Amino acid sequence: MVVIGAGPAGSVTAREMARLGARVLLLDRATFPRAKVCGCCLNQATLATLAAIDLEHIVEACGAVPLSRVSLAAGRANATLPLPGGVALSREALDAALIEAAVKAGVEFRPGTLVKWPAEVPPGKITILANGLAGNASPVAPGSRIGAGVVVPDSLAPGFFQPGTIYMATGRGGYVGLVRLEDNRLDIAAAFDATFVKAAGGPGTAAAAILHEAHWPNIPRIESLSWKGTPALTRKPTAIAGPGWFAVGDAAGYVEPFTGEGMAWAIASAAALAPLAVRAVAGWDDRFITDWARTHDRIVGPRQRICRLVARGLRSPFVTRSVIRLASAVPMLSRSFIGALNHPSRTGKGTPA
Repeated sequence: MVVIGAGPAGSVTAREMARLGARVLLLDRATFPRAKVCGCCLNQATLATLAAIDLEHIVEACGAVPLSRVSLAAGRANATLPLPGGVALSREALDAALIEAAVKAGVEFRPGTLVKWPAEVPPGKITILANGLAGNASPVAPGSRIGAGVVVPDSLAPGFFQPGTIYMATGRGGYVGLVRLEDNRLDIAAAFDATFVKAAGGPGTAAAAILHEAHWPNIPRIESLSWKGTPALTRKPTAIAGPGWFAVGDAAGYVEPFTGEGMAWAIASAAALAPLAVRAVAGWDDRFITDWARTHDRIVGPRQRICRLVARGLRSPFVTRSVIRLASAVPMLSRSFIGALNHPSRTGKGTPA
């Protein structure tokens, strides 16, 4: 069994397959720990999945920051809403901890290894594609935004941005999310219209414009920091499984996430895929293709559809301001929405239906 990609989806899938008795080779072209700015917020759904597969200890061990609020701003409209039960944790710490757990379960890990699938995978090997947004040659949705992010040293981060709160500023060209990490650095992850970034002259300038529009403090030298970009965010592959392979995590499709949803999809779907993939190792059956498509849609589909609606709403400044004002005036509505996103996926202990 070969797993390509050692992010959360790949490492969790590999670990769970090893715990079920499979021999697993986990590959990633990067060396670890690696700098990665997206996916630093783990919501209640994510934490519930980690607990179900006996990995809840890594959150405390890594010093994750408990989250209790989300602060939203669009122009002069703003609202602070309860966001119970989540945590913020750097991807350097999280990815390394999940890989370590996989290795302890018996997984062989080879970082710094670039493999071209399917040409360089030995015939007969079941392959898990967990290699990110472009890992499954997923078609880009029309009008998809691009991702960008940077981690700001504590010395440059304004005191306005406090630990325990997710900050999200929205504007005409995208939105910017900010959260304090376990070492008090400030993680910034944004989704921008490509044309907006180009007109602004770069992601740092684009982020500064949105923070200014939201009347939040700017980050000193934000334009010159080492920003990292992503491919287009919203993707829907033509297939998430085929003869001898399965896709999981971002490689199985992605939409712009909200309050840690991307990590919830990745880890829940990884836990669910493992038993099916182990059965495939014992003997391939084309019915596994349909089984995985149905299981993945049951776990991830409803949440992605909610986030797709949110992403569409965020593209309209008028709608965004109206929703934020409504959320501030009627907090019960926002609590119901956030509660639906936080509700754990129906994965059992990683067993697909």
